[in-house]
Amino acid sequence: MPSVIDYKDVTIHRNSLITLKQVNLKVGPGEFVYIIGKVGSGKSSLLKSLYADVPVASGHARVLDYDLRSIRRRDIPYLRRQIGIVFQDFCLLTDRSAEDNLRFVLRATGWTDKASIDERIEEVLKSVGMVNKNYKKPYELSGGEQQRLVIARALLNRPPLILADEPTGNLDTATGESIVARLHDIARQGTAVIMATHNMALVEQYPGRTIVCEHRTIRE
Repeated sequence: MPSVIDYKDVTIHRNSLITLKQVNLKVGPGEFVYIIGKVGSGKSSLLKSLYADVPVASGHARVLDYDLRSIRRRDIPYLRRQIGIVFQDFCLLTDRSAEDNLRFVLRATGWTDKASIDERIEEVLKSVGMVNKNYKKPYELSGGEQQRLVIARALLNRPPLILADEPTGNLDTATGESIVARLHDIARQGTAVIMATHNMALVEQYPGRTIVCEHRTIRE
């Protein structure tokens, strides 16, 4: 089975400076991978390079069916449609209900049939235990509920890869644990999940393959 991510001797630049070098990383379908390291060690740059937000300067870099060294600008949105992204700060539309946040994404990514849209929204809300909160706006939800909604949003287009950048950073311990447990469930269903975190307690409680960012490179 082909790799979801295949990086060989990759160098990543950010603001014309080398952030990471000699990066070798291969991730297959259904793998759960933690990216750990100190602030400024390159965790976010590595994640952002995967959806072509930070450039790969050299090496072999493939994500899904895309070569990140030669990807055309007009193809980047198609790559990103195949990647679910879970942000620490949620990035939800505050003037719309939970359901309408999801509807907006589906319409923006080409869904047109109302029945199919409604069915998919119900499916993803059910998968994160949020069906009964579909009418609420983000400010009416707790931090954990907002993050579950963000996970639902990431699942909408059935992506083969989910990237989670410090998804528990703004949550209390119990809520953070439930979010990580849900991400592990998603990986068990066949979606590759990469989660950047500095919370070693969560890594120990929910073990997974662990990549360390340090000294401008990565190691397992």
